[in-house]
Amino acid sequence: MIKAFAATGPTSELTPYEFTLNELGAHEVDIDVAYCGVCHSDISMLKNEWGITAYPFVGGHEVAGTIKAVGAHVKSFRVGQKVGLGWQSEYCLDCSPCHSGDQNLCRSAKGTIIGRHGGFAEVVRAHSSAVVALPDELDMKVAGPMFCGGITVFNPLVQFDIKPTDKVAVIGIGGLGHIALQFLHAWGCEVTAFTSSDAKAQEAYTLGADYVINSTLSSELEKAADSFDFIISTVNVKLDWNAYLGTLKPKGRLHFVGATLAPLDIGVFNLIGGQKSVSGSPVGAPGTIKQMLDFAVQHKIAPQVEEFALSDINAAIAHLESGQARYRVVLKNDL
Repeated sequence: MIKAFAATGPTSELTPYEFTLNELGAHEVDIDVAYCGVCHSDISMLKNEWGITAYPFVGGHEVAGTIKAVGAHVKSFRVGQKVGLGWQSEYCLDCSPCHSGDQNLCRSAKGTIIGRHGGFAEVVRAHSSAVVALPDELDMKVAGPMFCGGITVFNPLVQFDIKPTDKVAVIGIGGLGHIALQFLHAWGCEVTAFTSSDAKAQEAYTLGADYVINSTLSSELEKAADSFDFIISTVNVKLDWNAYLGTLKPKGRLHFVGATLAPLDIGVFNLIGGQKSVSGSPVGAPGTIKQMLDFAVQHKIAPQVEEFALSDINAAIAHLESGQARYRVVLKNDL
């Protein structure tokens, strides 16, 4: 039996839960969970905000641990090897995105916590193609959030060929934004942070921002007109997107990785006049995740984490929901 914590409904706390796994598939691996991050997506799934949650629900998709067992046809991993697992745990491996190295865009990709049990447990299972080896230099305590928050903000840098000479900006200095600032600074860009919190301004400089703009002041946004080649939005709230489009240079891009549920209110002339773009992206493919991990090790980039015991999971979730986390919450397996 595998010990875990599960919710029985959208309003319930997570309580101790045990389950068994079927026979290990030929291309699957089992991972002994050492640490698992808690993400806002876990909370959305817990509450069934997206209407796809199955109960009992075992969340956790920011896994760092070691290989416990490998299927008969798995040649890429060995028992005891340090690995990580993120939002996706299996791909079809037969579609055009999979063949082109964009497995994260596979329409048949399976989520680590959608219809299966995730990393709030002793062991998590995944197809070997979705698992990525951890560099020896990367501490497992901070590795888990890189597989969701980290890759979410790193992937666009690769997909849109962001250049070191670009002037870029980050909207929101939180779980995603604080990692984005570090990546973009190391990438060589001139980096501006948009934040509504004066308290986070100094932190933004520490994390790599060259400039900070108070996004609550329309006068500050107006001063930044025609400034940026690329803006990445990490927030999940509705903002005046037309004002941000005004801060883009011609051919600039406003890119969304924060899952705002409100429709985007954007005037088309803001796009046409400057040949500007609006886009979005999910997590990255395994190859891009590996590239991100290598880049993070090379430049000593890591998320800021607060550690809780897995047995204290409800307190960890409450802390994240309170908005006080700085900036990612990580659970250490103590089961």
